[in-house]
Amino acid sequence: MALFTDSNSISIFVFLLITSSAQCHAAYSGRGGYKSMVKEYLAPHNAARTAMRMRPLHWDSRLENYAKWYANQRRYDCALRHSNGPYGENIFWGSGKDWKPAQAVAAWLSEKSSYDYWSNSCMGGNDCGHYTQIVWSRSRRIGCARVVCEDGRGVFITCNYDPPGNFIGERPY
Repeated sequence: MALFTDSNSISIFVFLLITSSAQCHAAYSGRGGYKSMVKEYLAPHNAARTAMRMRPLHWDSRLENYAKWYANQRRYDCALRHSNGPYGENIFWGSGKDWKPAQAVAAWLSEKSSYDYWSNSCMGGNDCGHYTQIVWSRSRRIGCARVVCEDGRGVFITCNYDPPGNFIGERPY
């Protein structure tokens, strides 16, 4: 699947990526910086994977760039819509502007109680796909981004996973 069809589209994408990089992570410049931001995403993901005796995820700048690009698409409406891109994806929205990466990951991990391994399904009509993506055994890499949306619409956070998970009829682990 091609994301771009001509060189003008590629140029626009590169410009947006460069400008979005500063916008997406500006909040981290004074509090431990970039490494701290990455750790805020990775630590809870990998704690959940360790609990399941799985290999940790590794940060991938290509996935981070994709996440930044998509988060900036949601900056103006903060809509909880998936990118429908080539990666597995978890998305989060919270009102206000103070939501942190670890809080989004905690919300996704809270779905663990709704996942029934034996039936490989979500119980009681609840969501569990965010959780299963986090612990999808074949996923190896992750990249995430966070934006504060315009006009006080809240915070949008996205994480992308490669290889993707959540294939119908397959168990996460």
